[in-house]
Order: sequence, then structure tokens, then C-alpha cells
Amino acid sequence: MKKYLFPAALLFAIACNNSENSEKTTNTDTSKMTHDTMSKMNTSVNVPVVPTVPDGAKVMFKNLKNNQSVSSPVKVEMGVEKMKVDTAGPVVDASGHFHIFIDAEDSYPDGQMIPKDSTHLHYGKGQTSADVQLTPGKHKLTLQFADGLHRSYGSKMASTVTVNVKK
Repeated sequence: MKKYLFPAALLFAIACNNSENSEKTTNTDTSKMTHDTMSKMNTSVNVPVVPTVPDGAKVMFKNLKNNQSVSSPVKVEMGVEKMKVDTAGPVVDASGHFHIFIDAEDSYPDGQMIPKDSTHLHYGKGQTSADVQLTPGKHKLTLQFADGLHRSYGSKMASTVTVNVKK
């Protein structure tokens, strides 16, 4: 069983590219495994360590400034320096993909898998822009970079802005 955990994790990460999957599955059916199922699995055996972040690497909102007034949907352009944007799946040094947190944490702890829900959006297809629906009012947006298995690179690879959505 242990020798199948990494391949199952890898298959899951590849499949988890911001797509909807509401089917219930068992741990043995990796083709339909959900993010929630994966996050509850013991994946510490044969899973690569979270790669180190190169010196000077950072993420940023390319088009949003703190306290900016915007209209919904909010166009979010995501940027990263000194790392490569890649799809979810394989764990590759100096690469990863974006997640946007809405009115949530300023970052996720280094190495912790980012949940997938209405406040933690995944962009595992390598997307570098997104249209995010927000209600009128003030919202905190955090851009978090993570490895191929959705494990956070921590606060060093996160950026937060507050936006004011017009009515």
C-alpha cells in the first residue's frame, strides 16, 4: 500500500486543476480522488520534500494595489519572480502554481497542503490571471504560491492586498 501513496498523490495533484468533482470516492480509486480525500491521507511516505525557495523569489499581484477600488468580477493578474509557473502534479524545484485566498489567512504554513474551498481558490493549470467574483465592500486577497502537490511555500511566497469592491 505504501508504495502506491506517491503515485496516488501525483495522480491527484495532476487531476486537481481547479475542476469541479463532487463524486464520492474511496482511497483505492485514485482517478476520482477529491482534494478533501487527498488532504486526509497519510502522504508522508515516499512524498518528496517541499522544494526550497530560491533567494529573492517572490509573488505579487501585477495589477492590484493595496486599498484599490475595483469592480466585480475582479481581474487578478498573478506574478512570480525567480520561480517558474507550472501545473499541479510533479514536484519540481523552483516551480509551482498560484492560489488566491479570499478574506482568509495572510499565508499558509510552509509545507502545509492548501485546502480547496470557496475562500481558497486553486489555479493548478498554471493560470496567471483570473476573474474573481466578490461582493461589494472591502476584501482581503492573498496570493499564495505552492508546489505541485498544493503544499504552501509559506509566507515568503505570499502577498496580500485589500481591495474595495464598488457597488
